[in-house]
This record gives sequence, C-alpha cells and structure tokens, in this order.
Amino acid sequence: VQLAESGGGVVQAGGSLRLSCAASGRTFSNYAAAWFRQAPGKERDFVAVISSTGGTIYYAESVKGRFTVSRDNAKTTMYLQMNTLQPEDTAVYYCAASLSPFPTVAYSNNYYSEVAAYDYWGQGTQVTVSK
Repeated sequence: VQLAESGGGVVQAGGSLRLSCAASGRTFSNYAAAWFRQAPGKERDFVAVISSTGGTIYYAESVKGRFTVSRDNAKTTMYLQMNTLQPEDTAVYYCAASLSPFPTVAYSNNYYSEVAAYDYWGQGTQVTVSK
C-alpha cells in the first residue's frame, strides 16, 4: 500500500484544516487506517483510527470533539477534519494502514493506538497552528 497525505498548511488558532490520505497498491477497503502526529523532538502519537468498513472509530483524548476521521473506500481515501485547532496541534501528520480490518492483539485493549500496529506509512504533511 502506498499512502500520500495532503492538506496540511498554516492556520491560525481556532481555524480548521482537512487532511487527506490517498491510498494505492492494494485493496484499501480491506484495511484499517489511522492518523498519527509527531511534533519536533517528540514521539509519534496516535490521533485517530478507523476500521476497514468505517464502523469502528477511536480518537485520542486530546482531539475528541474537535477532529473527525472518515474514509471513502470507493475513492481509496481517508480524511481528517480538524476544527478548533490549537498551537499544540502543530506537528507532522502521518497516515498509516494496517493489514487487517482493525488492529487488535490479545494483550492490549488499545493496540490500535500503537505505531507497531501499522504496516504502511505515508511521508507526512506539516500542520502549523499559529497563536
């Protein structure tokens, strides 16, 4: 699976952006997909995950109520609508895909939030939120 993010940019605090993640190379509709973000000097953090059918969605607590993840399997694209952006949302945003309908393991209830759960990654798109 090849993944390509787009839609990043510079926005003022309180503004909105919509990120897209275009997939190619395999049957996108078979795989879960997720958004992560990485700020300078920090680890890559989970943002949101959506199952292959779109029926299961989870968000990081820090973005609940502000961000919305969705997917259009016919267009092999995943989206992240980001509203009420804050300076702490500034990061490189990455999309990722898991070679399963939804990443799970017996030993963890939130495996979907771990970097290791995903097999393919995009190159990232920069989001900068100014005060």
